[in-house]
Amino acid sequence: MNLRKIIQMLVICVFLTMPLLAQEDEEKEEPKYGWDNKFIGTLNLSQTSLNNWPAGGDNSWNWLLNFNGSFVDKQEAYDWANTLRMQYGQSKIGSDDMRKTDDEFFFESVFTYKVWNTLNPYVAITAQTQFTEGFDYSTDPKTKISNFLDPGFFRQGIGIDYKPEETFKTRLGLAFKQTVADEFAAIWSDDPDTPDEIETLRSEVGLESVTDFSINVSELIVYVTKLQLFSNLNRVDEIDVNWDNLFSAKVADYLSVTLSVVLVYDKDISLQRQLKQTLAVGLTYSFL
Repeated sequence: MNLRKIIQMLVICVFLTMPLLAQEDEEKEEPKYGWDNKFIGTLNLSQTSLNNWPAGGDNSWNWLLNFNGSFVDKQEAYDWANTLRMQYGQSKIGSDDMRKTDDEFFFESVFTYKVWNTLNPYVAITAQTQFTEGFDYSTDPKTKISNFLDPGFFRQGIGIDYKPEETFKTRLGLAFKQTVADEFAAIWSDDPDTPDEIETLRSEVGLESVTDFSINVSELIVYVTKLQLFSNLNRVDEIDVNWDNLFSAKVADYLSVTLSVVLVYDKDISLQRQLKQTLAVGLTYSFL
């Protein structure tokens, strides 16, 4: 099955199946206006120490820190939703140096003007980068390939937002995308059609589709997904995909288990799909 068919199946799943799952038999409550803020931090730790262990192996140490924030201003005339995600993790095995295993900064701000019941115009901005330098460890010695805002991804969009339920929303519109880089521009932002010049900024105009869905699988398990699609108007048959999936299970008041699966496809960066999976058990604390 090729990538296009996979994307088509994802879109069908998101736009048709999820709204049905999100429907609940609840009485409608009067809307509550004002700020609704949430900020949650998670720390996951793993450590192994071996001494005279006949089966072999090596000492290891892993840690992962996550911060997820949601800051929403709900008013009668508009909604202003802001999302912040920050995560960073490292791993050390044996005598090797510490290696980065996770590194992300993501911010999204969406302003929706309420005109109709479920369909409304919106403007949105997103920003995504990393905190520290990244390396390719498949080479000897290791090769530095990224850093803070090198690359950085930014997008501005305007269009129509569809929100039939609190747990499901999707938007479709015109988008302007920028990829910025500096030291590693040849990897991230360069235009292959201009071999005599290395561009530090790549600007694209296209269509965006962003879908958010969440569901309480049970009283203790939550599934949250975000599907972002972007298609350059000059290459409408090529679709950039960023699909985040998170299963979170609350074991105790401050203990949780999370499974994260991220699928990324961007032909400008790699001709193959990129996949990241993380399973973690750790401490969770809500600041707000």
